[in-house]
Amino acid sequence: MQQELTLQDTMEGVARIIIDELRLEDVTPQTFDPDLDLIDEVGVDSMDLATVALVLQDEYGISIDEDDYPKLKSLRLIAEYVLSHAPVKS
Repeated sequence: MQQELTLQDTMEGVARIIIDELRLEDVTPQTFDPDLDLIDEVGVDSMDLATVALVLQDEYGISIDEDDYPKLKSLRLIAEYVLSHAPVKS
C-alpha cells in the first residue's frame, strides 16, 4: 500500500527536482527556503518553470495547466499544488 504524501515529503521531492533542473548550487532540500520567490528572488524564467513543471508532471503523475505556471512561485506553493492535484491513492 502506498503511503499518502505529506507536505514535508512533497517539499523535499520538489526541492530536489528544482535544485537538479535549475542547477542550483549550495542548496539542499533541507536548506531550501520553502517561501523563497523563485521568480523574483532566484530569477527563474518561464522556460525554467516549464521544464520543472514537466518533470513534476512525470514524477507525480499530475497535470499542470500552463495557465497555473505563474502560481508556482515558491517551493511551498509548488508542493501544495502537487498535493492538491495528485491522484488519489486507494
